[in-house]
Amino acid sequence: MIYKVSVGIPPEYAERMMDAVDAAIEPIYPGYRRVFSYWPTKGTWIPTEGSHPFLGTIGEAETADELRVEFAVKPEHLEAAIAAVLSVHPYEEPGIDVILMEAWKDFAPSCR
Repeated sequence: MIYKVSVGIPPEYAERMMDAVDAAIEPIYPGYRRVFSYWPTKGTWIPTEGSHPFLGTIGEAETADELRVEFAVKPEHLEAAIAAVLSVHPYEEPGIDVILMEAWKDFAPSCR
């Protein structure tokens, strides 16, 4: 069992976030570290009263360029990985998705 973590983040923060996560967790793939996927996307939201948005104005729709960054993490490192994301992410309430997955090697160990 592993987790896939997916985060939308402003592009100028992505490298620092990947470095922070890499420093906080043990590699999941033998012989490799700092393994991430990312691609450009758009985020949109409307800040409401009481919020303190990094971007946007209360009551007005905001759209911003973001990168969607994904990585896999072992269960015992999930909390440290999320803490690392939060230590760098500029949003007051970042969108962080955590998805429980089965490792492919659990299904096809003889393929290696």
